[in-house]
Order: sequence, then C-alpha cells, then structure tokens
Amino acid sequence: MKNVSGFFHRKMRYLNGKGFLLFVFLSFAGELILPEMTCAGEGASAINSGDTAWMMVSTALVLLMLPGLSLFYGGMVRKKNVLSSMMHSFVAMAVIGVQWVVIGYTLSFGPDVGHFIGSLDFAFLNGIGPDTLHGTIPEYVFVMFQGMFAIITPALISGAVAERMKFSTYVVFILLWSTIVYDPVAHWVWGDGGWLLNLGALDFAGGTVVHVSSGISALAAIVLLGKRKGFLKTAFFPHNLTLTLLGAGLLWFGWFGFNAGSALASDGNAALAFTNTQVAAAAASLSWMFAEWWVQKQPSALGAASGIVAGLVAITPAAGFVTPPWAIVIGLVAGVICYFAVMLKSRAGYDDSLDAFGVHGVGGTFGAIATGLFATVNGAGLIAGAGKQVLVQLVAVGATALYAFVVTLILVWLLEKTMGLRVTDEEEVIGLDETQHGEHGYND
Repeated sequence: MKNVSGFFHRKMRYLNGKGFLLFVFLSFAGELILPEMTCAGEGASAINSGDTAWMMVSTALVLLMLPGLSLFYGGMVRKKNVLSSMMHSFVAMAVIGVQWVVIGYTLSFGPDVGHFIGSLDFAFLNGIGPDTLHGTIPEYVFVMFQGMFAIITPALISGAVAERMKFSTYVVFILLWSTIVYDPVAHWVWGDGGWLLNLGALDFAGGTVVHVSSGISALAAIVLLGKRKGFLKTAFFPHNLTLTLLGAGLLWFGWFGFNAGSALASDGNAALAFTNTQVAAAAASLSWMFAEWWVQKQPSALGAASGIVAGLVAITPAAGFVTPPWAIVIGLVAGVICYFAVMLKSRAGYDDSLDAFGVHGVGGTFGAIATGLFATVNGAGLIAGAGKQVLVQLVAVGATALYAFVVTLILVWLLEKTMGLRVTDEEEVIGLDETQHGEHGYND
C-alpha cells in the first residue's frame, strides 16, 4: 500500500505540474488570440499593451534627441563655448521637465478655456492615476510623451542665441517662454477645444507647435540680443564637426519616435509616419548637398547634417498625412529652401548663430504649408481637391508666428531690463564655458 500511495502522489505532482504549464500556455495563447476587451461607456477603451510599449519607447527616443541636439549645436560653436551650448539643451531637460508636470501639461491639454488655453484642473497631474487612460495608453505615458516635445522646443531656440546669452537669463527665459508661448500654442493645435484644432489645422507632430514657434521666437530673441562680437568681420568656424554629425545622427534616430510616436498607437499610421520621416530626411540631405555643390562648388559635412535636420523639420507636420512620394518632394524642396534661408543671414545681417530660424522657422513654415498641399491620408489637401486646407494652414502658421514673435519680443525686452541678456564683452571674448560655468570642454 505504501508503494501504491507513493506512486499515486508522484503522479498527482506530475499532473499538477503539467496542468500548471498547460494553464500558462493557454493563458499566453489567449493573450495572442483573444481581442482586447473594451470598457463599457461612451469613449471608454481598454489599455493596449502594444500601443503602450511603443509610446514608452517613442518617449525615450524623443528624450534622446536632447543629447543629440546638444552635440549638433555643440560641435558648431567655437571651442570656448562648447559646454555652454550643450548646457542649453541639458538644462531644458531639467527646467521644463518639472514645469511640464507642475503646470505645462494642464495649460496645454487641460479642459479648454476660451479656445486659447487649458484650465488648471490637471496642475501637478491632479486627477491622473495609473488607471487613467488617454485612448489606449495610460495618460501618464501621454503626459511624458508630450512633455518631451515641450522640453526640446525651447532648446531649439538656443541655437540662435549661442555664444553670447547669460545662462541665468536663459534659464528664466525658457521657463517663461514655455509657459506663455509653447503651452498656449500646443493647446490651440492639439488640445480639445483649441481654436486651430477646431478650424481644422493639420499638424501631425509639431510643425507649428514646435518648429514655427521656436524658429520665429529665435528670430525675435536675436533682434534684441544683437550680434556676436566680430560677426561678419571674423570667421567663426565650427570647432568639431564630428560632434555635429553624431548629433545629426542621434536626432534622426530620435525623430522616429517624435513623428511615428505622434500616431499615439502602434499601427499603420505610425508606420506611415516612420517611413515618411526616413525618406524626407534622406531627400533633404541630398538636395542641400547638391545646392551647396552648385553654389559653393563643394558639398560639406555640415551641409549634409543640416539637410537631414531640415528634412526632419519639414516632414514633421505632414508625417501622418502624406504618402512617401510626397514626403520625398517635401524633403527635396526643404533642403534647398533652408539652405538659401541660412545663406540669407549674412546678407540680411542678423546673427542666427546656429541657424535656428533658417532651419526650424523656415523649414517648419514650409512643412506646415506643404501639409495643406499634399495631404491625402487622414485629411485632404489641395491635390485631393481640398484647396481650403492650404488657407487653414496659412492661418495656423501666421497666427503662431505672430503670437510667438510678439510675445517673445516682449519677454526678451523685460528680461533685458531686469536681468540683462548678454554676457559682458570681456566674458564673451574669454568664452562662456569659463565665465558662465567655470569649466572647459577640453583640457589642452
């Protein structure tokens, strides 16, 4: 009896183990085969693990663009200002990283107030929890994804004011600018009830919200900031173009999250934006190089890198609205337009140090208008018989540019009167790495 009983118990343990494995297998198979359940109630939906995973990856990719931008800009300045320039990007990660949670998200995406701004209902992310959803993803993920856009936008402006702006004033500037320029514009275009959204403006991933607002604001800032000492009299050569090329590569890499992530799902629309991002950047890099080859008789590494960014900027508003052939057209045209816009600064006499206006302002404006021309997916543009969309895009660009320019001009003027904008002439000659941060990028 003892042997029979032992045999029986051994069999039961074996079957229990098999049963457990069978249960795990069937559970896993059910996850693959059964559709995800939708919650009852109007507009309610269930979390989608695939969408959530993709959006978390996209969020991280967009954050990676900040180190990419710091390398891109850092390589273009003179050696004595490399850390200063890179700090402009990294401090934005800290300052706006906090501002967005405290007040930026609610001003951008909170309940609408007058079609202009969001209410304070979501200040400090009040009312949002682990179970709160935005579509098929946790709202915390949506908050963080949009927060990365808010972080990189003021950092783009730093390319125009590099090598001469006081760091303390820059920190205050990006905090105030994000609150009174970026957040309202984001609400206009993307927030429920925003007036440009209601008008029908198309901006898939930030042509107006990110690039027009930052590029035009950069132009406004340098109007009052003035030129660097020796501008157009002394040649200012980039100190390390290898950093710039590496930065351009990281920007290109991160931009897949920037554009494809803006689909807010892991679906065909994300795949379309992903594809358009690639081909537009490639086309713009080619057209910038060929324009340079034609005018200056040589294609440069800096030109190839700048062309990549120009193409990425221009396709941003159109990424989920146009087909890949039109994305190539947008990239080709953007490379040429932005090249000549950058060349214009020496003739016009304004000191856009690292071409923030020439690439982001001009490229973003062209991309927004091109969206109205070529949109055929999830919206109709001129070639699809909806000529009105071009007018809507022009209104969106014009309103964003006017608001950003005027408000930035006032903000910079106030900062000039209170804190001062520029370092002293002596500090500028010594370099901002030493005078603003007490460090040197290179110990040689």
